Amino acid sequence: MKKNDRVADFKRRIQARSAVVGIIGLGYVGLPLMRAFCDKDFRVLGFDIDQKKVEKINKGKSYIKSVDSSVIARAVHAGLFSATGDFKRLREVDAIIICVPTPLDKMRQPDLSYIENTSRAIAKNLKRGHLVVLESTTYPGTTDEVVKPILETSGLECGKDFFLAFSPEREDPGNPVYSAPTIPKVVGGCDKAAGEIACALYAQAVVRVIPVSTTRAAEACKILENIYRCVNIALVNELKMLFDKMGIDVWEVIEAASTKPFGFHPFYPGPGLGGHCIPIDPFYLSWKARQFNFTTQFIDLAGQINTAMPEYVIGAITRALNVRKKTVKGAKILLLGMAYKKDVDDCRESPALEIAESLMRLGAEVSYHDPYVPALPKMREYNLNLKSTPLSDATLARSDCVVIVTDHTCIDYARVARHAPLVIDTRNATGSVTEHRERIVKA
Repeated sequence: MKKNDRVADFKRRIQARSAVVGIIGLGYVGLPLMRAFCDKDFRVLGFDIDQKKVEKINKGKSYIKSVDSSVIARAVHAGLFSATGDFKRLREVDAIIICVPTPLDKMRQPDLSYIENTSRAIAKNLKRGHLVVLESTTYPGTTDEVVKPILETSGLECGKDFFLAFSPEREDPGNPVYSAPTIPKVVGGCDKAAGEIACALYAQAVVRVIPVSTTRAAEACKILENIYRCVNIALVNELKMLFDKMGIDVWEVIEAASTKPFGFHPFYPGPGLGGHCIPIDPFYLSWKARQFNFTTQFIDLAGQINTAMPEYVIGAITRALNVRKKTVKGAKILLLGMAYKKDVDDCRESPALEIAESLMRLGAEVSYHDPYVPALPKMREYNLNLKSTPLSDATLARSDCVVIVTDHTCIDYARVARHAPLVIDTRNATGSVTEHRERIVKA
């Protein structure tokens, strides 16, 4: 079949909902994407190397808060969705969407091992007519320079035998307004045909598709989105530290500035960045920029400020305890929230992990409460072996210090201030609390 005929045939199958979608990586990106396609009656085959996840999904159960078990059960029972760890079954699908992690290594260099290993698995099972789309956030050039050469080890040629595109994930776990189907999708193909097919596929599942000229432009789009947030968060974090010294409440200042109807968008300080995007993605571009003998000064400075915030919180805890004639060593410190942001169960890259580990290293007796994280899993850099403790009045009272790291909305912060002898608030969660203000220290 000629290329033009293959493109037309693919589009017909998309319109008829007969094209089968394969999603590799069934986590915070892959599962919401599955829901978007299944809701439009596409059949989805999910792939994951974690057999426990595969078994749980096939029983109609979820393991992340943002996708309810009922959603998975409905798709499974309707015959629209199933999961497997057998990558040979990639030959059963028409489109392959890659949603795997892209972390940093210990030297803050891009770790593309998940993308590379996934691409090798695809190459072993690639067939003519396949569409492959990378969604994992990465530096501009990854699709062309890393994924494409690996896929072509199959003996098939990109643009002739198979189609390759990039479409950045834009998931925001816990966002009640926007989810995969209602978030516009940016799509860039390795060539015009790949872009057309990928756009046609996503257009069936999401509210709007924005085509761009190349995969590099699509990759750069996601990097820009996250660097924009990273730099602005670093700005307010730096202002917070300055305003603290000046006796000015940065939260009051931000609230007042937000009344301006133009030219200002509020960003908020915190104990550090978390999640899988903002703490990581800017460093991908910084690393790539060095290949062009270019220094990304704004990005590097923002990274320095944001990564220093957990240490700033430790300093605030130390000073507050000292005022009360206590030391960190031996202190009973309760952390409220281990997830990287409120009302989610995702603790990847959470600043709470670094804060907990640092306090333990200083000799503190650390515990935590998080209704969404019953136990801390072993992660790449952390193995804290902690479980969430019930948030009773007695637990609060016997703590030397309670640190609000994540401001989950289900927690009664007035109650926290009423029973805890000292509260370190890194999120302004106690902003509306009127009683026992003398016990609260903003950090």
